[in-house]
Amino acid sequence: MTDAAELRRRTQELLAAHPPAGTDRLDFLKARFDAGLAWVHYPQGLGGLGAPRSLQVVVDSELEAAGAPDNDPRRIGIGLGMAAPTILKYGTEEQKQRFLRPLWVGEEVWCQLFSEPGAGSDLAALGTRAVREGDGWVVNGQKVWTSSAHLARWAILIARTDADVPKHAGITYFLCDMTDPGVEVRPLRQITGEAEFNEVFLTDVRIPDSRRLGEVGDGWRVAQTTLNNERVAIGGMRLPREGGMIGPAAATWRERPELRTHDLHQRLLKLWVEAEVARLTGERLRQQLVAGQPGPEGAGMKLAFARLNQEISGLEVELLGEEGLSYDDWTMRRPELVDFTGREAGYRYLRSKGNSIEGGTTEILLNIVAERVLGLPAEPRTDKDVAWKDLAR
Repeated sequence: MTDAAELRRRTQELLAAHPPAGTDRLDFLKARFDAGLAWVHYPQGLGGLGAPRSLQVVVDSELEAAGAPDNDPRRIGIGLGMAAPTILKYGTEEQKQRFLRPLWVGEEVWCQLFSEPGAGSDLAALGTRAVREGDGWVVNGQKVWTSSAHLARWAILIARTDADVPKHAGITYFLCDMTDPGVEVRPLRQITGEAEFNEVFLTDVRIPDSRRLGEVGDGWRVAQTTLNNERVAIGGMRLPREGGMIGPAAATWRERPELRTHDLHQRLLKLWVEAEVARLTGERLRQQLVAGQPGPEGAGMKLAFARLNQEISGLEVELLGEEGLSYDDWTMRRPELVDFTGREAGYRYLRSKGNSIEGGTTEILLNIVAERVLGLPAEPRTDKDVAWKDLAR
């Protein structure tokens, strides 16, 4: 069994064979993946060694100390946090071999084609259709709020393959090539001025059946793996103390004593404690993941993440007074990643409004926590046994 000492030995062998200072970044990352040191808990041959997930920190610490490059995880977060665990669980061996390595090293960026204009909170109501034709599928529909679609080579896509069954039962999960004919990406400008999100229109897009993930009609179950991992990725990211939104607010408080009031001090203290509690809870959640797949607990972390970001950014703007009303740059641009701490307070305040929508709306996540974590009675649902085609839209 691979233990910490064995992982250190393998990491040192990697560094000796591929010194970071003299090795091309992409070549080093490929060598790391092939050595099983990308995701140590993944199977051998797929970037891992079948080791306990908790030992990943051993490898990461050794490589960080040696100045080794990382795979820029923020840029490829959708691939790492959502596509990879879903492909690992439901993909064929051919799919795993084809997609996991270029995904992890960052050669191929991924996006998520789930939400639609008429199916956001109620995702299972989606109307994008996939019709079987020969050895493939023809897809037509529209997706929205698609982060990184303008950069992505691949997308995880759910589409309706059967309209004659209830909405949850007629969905199938696909891997879509964003460079295929019929895929159109349009920028969706946000309140921040940026267009990090996109609309994606799918017109007669042909997807071979070999890029179907899971069984036909089983897409909702496959999507739950993606969604559970998404919530953990958003709400349970690893942060140092005063990482995230609380960092800039605390720094402003320390550096600008003339802005302080007793009321703001009390509110900042309360939010600082809540942010630290959320950070430590996220660490505990990651430790629980060692035992298996993420469960509904990730919904609670994502809820806390959204609320804290909005309250902290609001406090920061209020603390800055008139300065908080300024905005650095409203230029329309399409960024490669979202940087909450790299810009001014006004940007953080506006961007955090989306936190209660993306990755599952607050209202839906509250239901998940109530029903799946607390065990409260489910809300009455009148559409569970009605064919999708008969639903009011």
